[in-house]
Amino acid sequence: MRRVITLYRSSVGKKVAMAVSGLILFGFVVGHMLGNLKAFESHDGQGPHPLDTYAEFLREVGYPLIPEYGLLWGFRIVLLAAVGIHIVAAVQLWRQSRGARAKGYRKETSQVFSYASRTMRWVGVIIAAFVVYHLLHFTTGHAHPDFEYGNVYDNLVIGFQNPLVAGFYLVAVGALCAHLYHGLWSIFSTLGVQNPRVDRIRRPLAAVLSIGLFVGYAVVPLAVLAGILT
Repeated sequence: MRRVITLYRSSVGKKVAMAVSGLILFGFVVGHMLGNLKAFESHDGQGPHPLDTYAEFLREVGYPLIPEYGLLWGFRIVLLAAVGIHIVAAVQLWRQSRGARAKGYRKETSQVFSYASRTMRWVGVIIAAFVVYHLLHFTTGHAHPDFEYGNVYDNLVIGFQNPLVAGFYLVAVGALCAHLYHGLWSIFSTLGVQNPRVDRIRRPLAAVLSIGLFVGYAVVPLAVLAGILT
């Protein structure tokens, strides 16, 4: 534990913490997108929609071995911890860099931090506002005009029928994917993966993954606005 704390106090340790927490959050973003795409699964109108069944599975997974919502809340705690570590490490790196510049040193920061320092403010504000609204909209229902607990598909369709809501969703997802693009291709250097073959493919791979995520998220509200999902 002492070694971990000592490593984290260094700039290298903070960059590693950002990279690892970022990978955890990236995994969530991918999983959440795949879950959203269940909105396109066929439904004969009898019984719950496949998206509702999937949401129920998430709430009850592990039951009765563990309490209902137990695993889901455990996963949420891990995500909150990853978000906290990611933000704290980014802020501390920014302060270290600013302090070094104030002392007159010309210290070149990593590509990860250089990008984060330029985009952290506006991307952070957009994503934070989106996450809060998204939870109030689709999880608690406080910002949803016709929220019904358990009717995930109907809540989704009704929510995205509002062009302003759908537009805000697309802007937020675009900001997130732009941030992910740079983070994904630069994370190899942060974790010490130095290989000419990897260097050649990491930017194209990051671009494909980021664009794929944006399309995967954007297609749902666009399908609702187009009347495909009703």
